[in-house]
Amino acid sequence: MPSDPVTPVAVVGIDIGGSGVKGAPVDLATGKLTADRIRVPTPVPATPEGVAEVVAEVVDRLGVDGPIGVTLPSVVSGGVVRTAANIDKRWIGVDAIELFGTATGRHVAVLNDADAAGIAEVKFGAGAGHSGVVMMVTLGTGIGSALFAGGVLVPNTELGHLHLHHGDAEHWAADSVRDKENLSWDEWAGRLEHYLQLVQRLFWPDLIILGGGVSRKADKFLPQISVDTEVVPAKRQNEAGIVGAAMAAPKP
Repeated sequence: MPSDPVTPVAVVGIDIGGSGVKGAPVDLATGKLTADRIRVPTPVPATPEGVAEVVAEVVDRLGVDGPIGVTLPSVVSGGVVRTAANIDKRWIGVDAIELFGTATGRHVAVLNDADAAGIAEVKFGAGAGHSGVVMMVTLGTGIGSALFAGGVLVPNTELGHLHLHHGDAEHWAADSVRDKENLSWDEWAGRLEHYLQLVQRLFWPDLIILGGGVSRKADKFLPQISVDTEVVPAKRQNEAGIVGAAMAAPKP
């Protein structure tokens, strides 16, 4: 007799951003969301305790049992938050695994948000099948980065803080700067080109993947960018962080 089809095991990924906390169950075999994502506004101020409450709310509303993966826009080492460039400074030194584990009652993994997006893109998106050096650049409130060599992640690279135009690159070329300064797509493309050329000269990636919500509009700026390597938009776009978080969750 034919065997029954195997029901995919869904694991919850939670992606914490500056404006929203997004979560969904993910089929780890395909990298696809198995239900609509839930988004709850990030609390203001975004204190560790306040964000943990929102994460618990999202997890409860999803109604999926098991471990979870959570992203943060910061360096995360051994589950401890080490930097806070774009989040509340009170996060520095927080044991995020303990914080979210207590808030949700689940086994938890916590990682940098750009690293999570990169993990998803290398496995299921624009980086799939590339064995060389692949760089993921996420464009949003700041600039995040994830660097892979032979498919292996070098965690917490934080290349948005490279020095460019008299300060951190993300303070000049992030997507939030485009909005704040009301830059045209051509003007912003010029800034982004300078940043990507800097990254290319330093790391010589075989492929650069541009992620974040603005990757949906890549046709408005990517044709104006010239870099001496292949640059493509992310295929998973704004879902990549959720998918990568779920992939990093502790095994049930």
